[in-house]
Amino acid sequence: MNICKSITAFCPENIRISHFVLETNRDVMKRNIVLKENRMVLFIAGKGTCRIDGDDISVGSGTLVFAFGGECFSVCGTDGLEYMYIDFSGVRADELFKRFEINRINRTFSNFEGLTPLWKESLSRATPNTVDLASESMVLYTLSRLNTENVKKDSVIGTVLRITENRFREPYLSIGVVSDELGYNPKYLSHLFKKKTGVGFSEYLTNTRIKYAVSLFDYGISSVKNAALLSGFSDPLYFSSVFKKIVGITPREYIAAASETIPE
Repeated sequence: MNICKSITAFCPENIRISHFVLETNRDVMKRNIVLKENRMVLFIAGKGTCRIDGDDISVGSGTLVFAFGGECFSVCGTDGLEYMYIDFSGVRADELFKRFEINRINRTFSNFEGLTPLWKESLSRATPNTVDLASESMVLYTLSRLNTENVKKDSVIGTVLRITENRFREPYLSIGVVSDELGYNPKYLSHLFKKKTGVGFSEYLTNTRIKYAVSLFDYGISSVKNAALLSGFSDPLYFSSVFKKIVGITPREYIAAASETIPE
């Protein structure tokens, strides 16, 4: 059952909020609409995909997504997918976006399940005389929670590094996979990773895999194919090409050199 409450009161200095909605209708979700205002979306149940201007964002319970006026917005997902949203605009809204670094690259945040009861209660208890206050308080409170999220950017990269260290052997590991698991926009996380580490994620992942392959050869593995597969490369030929580019010699040349240094 959908709940939609419209707001008409507006002061130029404040945030202008036009809608506070609980959306459960899948047909409505799928409609591709051009937003007239900014939209703060809190996914409260189920899993699915939020599409904004052609970019797909994996969402689930606790995912918080921001879309901006003029962007095309739609959602598709499982039967249990539900979300709430607040449409808003105004000078102060723009200022808050800048303060919390919310933009088209950094628009997705995770682990906000704790806000669901508060959003639901605020919407259900709001009256025509108080819905403007209720919705504005939800916008401000939710944004205030993002402050902690931004402070934890370095720990986010630490998490990415740990995931890479533990799972680099998986051939399909990518910044997209990691972003989906952590609830971040891939473009934003890729940009942040390079900013913090000085190298792109793909380059870091490749170097990690090659270092591991070198250690395998050093410990006596003589099969290039096996070393490639164990290091996260699904194509031995590609592995050999990358190995030579980074190490300077081919895997077979390295194996030969390593065998000559092993004590008999």
